[in-house]
Amino acid sequence: MRTLGYAVLSLLSREDLSGYDLKRWMERPLGYFWSARHSQIYPELARLEEEGFVTHHVVEQRERPDKKVYGITASGREAVREWVTEPPSSQATRDELVLKAYSIWLADPDAAAALFEEQERLHEEQLRHYEEIEVWMQDNWGESPERMDFDRFASYAALRRGIGYERDYAEWCRWVAAKLEERRSV
Repeated sequence: MRTLGYAVLSLLSREDLSGYDLKRWMERPLGYFWSARHSQIYPELARLEEEGFVTHHVVEQRERPDKKVYGITASGREAVREWVTEPPSSQATRDELVLKAYSIWLADPDAAAALFEEQERLHEEQLRHYEEIEVWMQDNWGESPERMDFDRFASYAALRRGIGYERDYAEWCRWVAAKLEERRSV
């Protein structure tokens, strides 16, 4: 099964969702660390249903077309349970800003510093957003989001990774911009 299938099953293991709802969940919160286009979700749902990992039922709607709502099957849940503990497949990291940094010595220092300062600002902004979500989780979930016995821990664990990533990326951008500033003053 493709990783997208596991992403869909992971969402459906929490609640039954329509294709439209899956797309929204793929934007947020999953979109922070995994994304899929609308055009990928429906074919994946069809494959998952064909393989017996999901089923659907039709919900009649007034003034809108009926919608299919998908739910995970026992075999779908078992597939996710097994997949979660397998090592991730090795993927080449593709980061355009790191690629630019690799050749930054060729750039105008002022323009390069401005680029990295702007990227720092964007990562700091995303970091603040993640930290707001963390505060919301801690304030609204009643029990600690670190409790391992429910799905909120999984959401919290993913959020903590996002916080660390954004903090580290912003710091790296700040460091590169500072080094470029030093180069300008030489």
